[in-house]
Amino acid sequence: MKKEPTLRDCADCLCLASRRAARTITRAFDRHLRPHGLRATQFTLLTNLELRGPTPIGELAEILGLERTTLTRNLALLETERWIDIRADRDDARSRIVAIAPKGRAMVAQALPAWRKAQAAASAAIGAAGVAALRALGQSAIH
Repeated sequence: MKKEPTLRDCADCLCLASRRAARTITRAFDRHLRPHGLRATQFTLLTNLELRGPTPIGELAEILGLERTTLTRNLALLETERWIDIRADRDDARSRIVAIAPKGRAMVAQALPAWRKAQAAASAAIGAAGVAALRALGQSAIH
């Protein structure tokens, strides 16, 4: 006879576990980046723009796995600090292009050693297998 699932099965919820892990890791990165006036989310946005170059907002949202409205709110904070520039797309007036500004590049360069420390600490805490599993999960397409 097959056992019927109960609400107790929810105690092992993968969604909850992944959200807790994400918050724990994010808080660790935030602690390292705080002395530079950055949050992990801001550093991630800036480094992605530095690596990719000018990018349409919709494409950036897809790359980062963010809702467009969430990304737009986060970009507004970076724009206020003059870390990024947002302009209309020359080919499509409905689209906006975001690019890292010189002040944003300087911020990334200044905060990069702190990010490296956070990355090393998080990697050490979860081990090589944990790092590999986390990266694989980030690349998977669970629907």
